[in-house]
This record gives sequence, C-alpha cells and structure tokens, in this order.
Amino acid sequence: MSDDYSLLMGEALEEAKKALKMGEVPVGAVLAGPEGEIVARDCNRSITLKDPTAHAEILTLRKGGEAYNNYRLNDTTLVVTIEPCIMCMGAALNARIARLIFGTFDPRAGAAGSLYDMSVDDRLSHRIEVISGVREKECRDLLQGFFRRRRLEKKK
Repeated sequence: MSDDYSLLMGEALEEAKKALKMGEVPVGAVLAGPEGEIVARDCNRSITLKDPTAHAEILTLRKGGEAYNNYRLNDTTLVVTIEPCIMCMGAALNARIARLIFGTFDPRAGAAGSLYDMSVDDRLSHRIEVISGVREKECRDLLQGFFRRRRLEKKK
C-alpha cells in the first residue's frame, strides 16, 4: 500500500463532515484493502441510530466484514479522523487489521497512544501498527469547531 495516507484521510474527513451535517460528533473512518482501495466507509451515527456502539470505526469495520464475508480483516488499514476509543480499538484488534492511521489524538479517551495504548499491549493477542498525525490540524479543527459551537448553543 502507498505510504501516502493523506488521500485516505481526506476520504475519512468527508465522512466526518457527513456526521457533522447530521448533528453527530464529526468523526469519519475508511477501511482500505491491501492495495489501498477503499473497502468500507462510514461516520459517527450514535445519535441517529440511537446506538452507543455506532462509532465511525465500528460501522466501518462491520461493512468491511460484509465486504470480505469474514470477521477477520487481515492486511487492511483503518483510517480515522480521531484516535479510537477503547471500544473501537478492541474491535480493530479483534478484526486483526494490520494498521491504524488517525488524524488527531484524543487525550480523554484515546486507546492508541494517548490515555491507553492497546495497539502494543503484550497481554493482547494482536498488534496493530499505528501512524498518527495524518492531516492532524484539519481533523482537530473539525472536532474543536463542533464542540465550540455546541458549548455556545448551550449557553444561549
């Protein structure tokens, strides 16, 4: 797969913008196959689906499983606009993805290097290569803008 993850992150950002339009936390994800082709994509839809597990990563991994007709997603790359939480990292580990690419860190809930680092935990049966900071400013600005607007709305 190409070392240029910027294009894939651009696709994840487009998904995040879809979430934003729906009033969801703007997080997007894409799953790329071994040759870099996009296999699946989605955005946060927890509010819309009334489902606490409907994070962009989970929905994308589910679609990936359908596309491959397998719960193992070997040799794939998950690209996400923000560092995954514990739930999403657990799902990525169980899916056996090869690598995780993310834009901005999540110091409050991140499980790929910030608060936790499940990607290299020797107690777990799988390791995931992690590459962070891809288009970080764009990813961070999108999220910060969303939460800034939300706080202003609550003050009104």
